[in-house]
Amino acid sequence: MTAGMGSSFDPDRIAAVRAQLDKTSGGVSRAATKQLWGRAIAITLGFVALLYLIEGIDVLAGHHLDQAGIRPRSAAGLEGVAFAPLLHANWAHLMGNTLPVIVLGLLTMLTGIGRGLSATAIIWVVSGLGAWLISASGTTTVGASGLVFGWLLYLISRGLFARNVRQVLLGVIVGLLYGGILWGALPGQAGISWQAHLFGALGGLIAGWVLSGNERRHRRGDSVGRLASP
Repeated sequence: MTAGMGSSFDPDRIAAVRAQLDKTSGGVSRAATKQLWGRAIAITLGFVALLYLIEGIDVLAGHHLDQAGIRPRSAAGLEGVAFAPLLHANWAHLMGNTLPVIVLGLLTMLTGIGRGLSATAIIWVVSGLGAWLISASGTTTVGASGLVFGWLLYLISRGLFARNVRQVLLGVIVGLLYGGILWGALPGQAGISWQAHLFGALGGLIAGWVLSGNERRHRRGDSVGRLASP
């Protein structure tokens, strides 16, 4: 009996099992990371391809699709909240948005596919409703730039709300690279929907707060545990 126990609990054997588990875990982690990157790239490039396809159809239709954009404070124009980010005034408008959509959209998806899609949905709705509420009468708002502003603020704020060092570092880098575009959330430039930009940024902050809830609750739980411990 004693000899059997010794064999089962042999330190070398346990170390070998642990090494195998660590190796397996590392393989799963690498596979999961690779899958995340693959899905994030596919979703981002798929979205960009969709934007170009829609713009091509819009050009062939004489830009008739642009009428589905956001028209402020009208019941018919409210449907633009759903469609405006998919539409662009012309090819130059779409091309100007393409690189920020690829970079910031991809980084958003890399925070987790479900989380990235949820952040995008929040930004999409908040940006659209804000533009619908306060844009000037007689205007039509189209373009994905509201999403761009939202993704930017989401990436900057999420790490701060979650107090995640890697996310904070990512936010700092993104802020340094793209922070200058935030001037577009202020009134002043003719033909630019600062309203969609402003509310897109607000949507990004809301998404950063809402989607860091688990980390914030976990942190509060840890704090309570530490205070209660002797």
